[in-house]
Amino acid sequence: KGRNLVDNWAARWLQLRSLGRTKPDPQRFPTVDDELLDAMRRETGMFIETIIKEDRSILDIIDAPFTFVNGPLARHYGIKGVDGEEFQRVTLDGEQRGGVLTQGAILTVSSYPTRTSIPVRGKWVMENLLGTPPPPPPDSVPSLNESNIGTEVSLRERLEQHRRDPSCSPCHNIMDPIGFGLENYDAVGAWRTHDGKFPIETAGTLPDGQTFTGSKGLKEILKGKSDAFVRNVTEKLLTYSLGRGLERFDRPTVDAIGRQVASSNYRFSALVMEVVKSKPFQMQSVSVEVGKP
Repeated sequence: KGRNLVDNWAARWLQLRSLGRTKPDPQRFPTVDDELLDAMRRETGMFIETIIKEDRSILDIIDAPFTFVNGPLARHYGIKGVDGEEFQRVTLDGEQRGGVLTQGAILTVSSYPTRTSIPVRGKWVMENLLGTPPPPPPDSVPSLNESNIGTEVSLRERLEQHRRDPSCSPCHNIMDPIGFGLENYDAVGAWRTHDGKFPIETAGTLPDGQTFTGSKGLKEILKGKSDAFVRNVTEKLLTYSLGRGLERFDRPTVDAIGRQVASSNYRFSALVMEVVKSKPFQMQSVSVEVGKP
């Protein structure tokens, strides 16, 4: 049952099914092949499955001191002591890796084939972790000028120029600070300190004034938004369990589940039990074709 939740719920929620549909540029990332992409997908799947089976806090999805790697993925991450094709559970110090945001699968699906995308990564976090997607972009938004990025100007500087356009700033002011915190990871999730010849700057300031530096600081901010995260995960699991989209009349149920999960130290089992005990789940209608039992 835990594996089924991973394959049919978490994979859809975290967009793991998109991994590999548009493959990283082999000229820029020659070591990233189908096997490594599959290892990234397996890492995230095994990570979520462990949170389910060990009944860990769902906040561990944001940050946890462990992950799963095989030899090729460990080398990709710079983790020593793991060889071969078999996956091993490894302990993390929390400085470079920890939680789904620093896993290759997530970092790759939220990038372009040739480079990272600060806004796309920010949008991914807002949609998939906080459940607060940014508004759609207005019509005729100019594309980002990608010329000489990394050689004459940093991606961050180019985005700052982009945000000066009044039609771009409302969304980018929300998304970009989050994406800045993940810029130490390249478009396939490998750690880096420079983008081209420019040092990576990972400091971000959110619209509410909160500041942070790097993925570690960003994860602390996200854990501080536990109410939004729990609400989002509840909505995702309730939607999956009901087999339908949620309506306005489902809001009290989502709120009640969130309160119970928080009072139970955010354990995954509490989330499942509260969904199962909820009135929408208990009162699901089952359609039966006429003439069939």
